[in-house]
Amino acid sequence: MTNATGVSDVADGATDAAAAAAAACCAPAAREAIGADEAERLARLLKAVADPARLRLVSLVAAHDDMEACVCDLTEPLGLSQPTVSHHLKVLVDAGILTRDKRGTWAYYRLVPGALGTLADRVLGL
Repeated sequence: MTNATGVSDVADGATDAAAAAAAACCAPAAREAIGADEAERLARLLKAVADPARLRLVSLVAAHDDMEACVCDLTEPLGLSQPTVSHHLKVLVDAGILTRDKRGTWAYYRLVPGALGTLADRVLGL
């Protein structure tokens, strides 16, 4: 079919769809995106937990009372050597996910409240 100007109605519909798509493509951001400094900080956090052993360590610490565990309780469940576990724990401490408290000959690790809870909020705005 053609309209009064001799242009196909189908073409008008396609033009309207293209205009709507272009408008949606060029819509302004609904919120402010993270800046470069925060992106660097969050990338370090993601790198720290982007390892199966580290994810398990975070889970093991969180599973203990008061979200605190002695390094002596963390080595055996992972099946890794003590130096390897200590390395992973240091990475998590440096990233701000865990804190370390030395008591005598043992080190105790505690989950930092909110360290991982705000990740999705900052990146995705959820």
